[in-house]
Amino acid sequence: MQIKDIVKKVKQIEIRTRKRTENTLMGQYHSAFKGQGMAFAEVRPYQFGDDIRRIDWNKTARFKEPYVKVMEEERELTMMILVDISASMNYGTKIQLKRELVAEISASLGFSAAGNNDKVGLILFADKVYKVIPPQKGRKHILAIISTILTADYVQAETNIDAALEYMMHVFKKKSLAFLFSDFADEFDEKLLKIASKKHQLLGLRVFDEKDNEIPDVGYAFFRDIETGKQIWVNTSNQRWRYNYAEAQKQKIRNLREAFEKSSASFVEVNAEEDYTKILYNYFQKK
Repeated sequence: MQIKDIVKKVKQIEIRTRKRTENTLMGQYHSAFKGQGMAFAEVRPYQFGDDIRRIDWNKTARFKEPYVKVMEEERELTMMILVDISASMNYGTKIQLKRELVAEISASLGFSAAGNNDKVGLILFADKVYKVIPPQKGRKHILAIISTILTADYVQAETNIDAALEYMMHVFKKKSLAFLFSDFADEFDEKLLKIASKKHQLLGLRVFDEKDNEIPDVGYAFFRDIETGKQIWVNTSNQRWRYNYAEAQKQKIRNLREAFEKSSASFVEVNAEEDYTKILYNYFQKK
C-alpha cells in the first residue's frame, strides 16, 4: 500500500468513524467509564447537607468553624488497544480485511476516548509484542494509531495472547480500559486472562470472517494454515466434514465465551457485515 493510499484510507476511516462516534458512542462511553476514583479538589466552609465524613478536622480546628474537603471524579483514563497481527488477521473474503475492520473499530474507540480527554495507546503482537505506541491524547495520535494498524507487517506465526497481556500488565500499572482484537485462533492461558481482567477492564473482540465459521461446498480444496504453514487436502463436498467443522467452530466460541466470563472479562464477536457501533454501544451500556 503506497503512502497516498494509506493517507486516503485513514481519512476515509476518520470521516466514517467520527460521525458514528459523535452521534452514538461518545455519550455512552462517558457514562460507562466515569473514572477510577475521587481526587481532592478544594476545602470550603461546611454547608448544610454536607457529608460529615468529609470534614477536614485540621482546617476546622484552625479556623474554629467546620470545613469540608471537596472531592471530584478522576476523569482521565487510559485506553489500551491490543491488536493481533498474526497472518490470519490479514484476511477477508467480502467487504474488507480483518485488519481494516480492526482499524475502523479502533478509530471509533479512540475518538470516543479523545472526546473525553483520555489517553490511547497501542500494542501490536503475534508470537510476541512487535510494536508499542505509548498512550497519548489527541486526534493526530488516534490517526497515527489507525495508520499503524493498517500498515503493520502481519506475521506468519501463531498468536501468543499471553505475551501481549503480560506486557500490558508489566508496563501499564494503572487500571486501563483494554480492548483485545484477535480471531483467537490459538490457545491462551485462562489463569493469565483472569489476572489481566482483575488489573484492567478487558474486552475481547473476536474479529472473524464468515469462512472462519463455515466452509462452503467447493469440491476438493487445498488448505494451508497461514500461521503454521500446515497444508491439507479436503473434500468440502463431504457434508459430514462441513458439519463437523462448523460444530467444532461453534464449540470453540462457546469455550471462548466461558473463559472470558469466568475471568470477569467481556467478550464480543464482530465481522464486516455487522454494525459494530451497536455492539460497542451495548457493551458501554452494560458497563
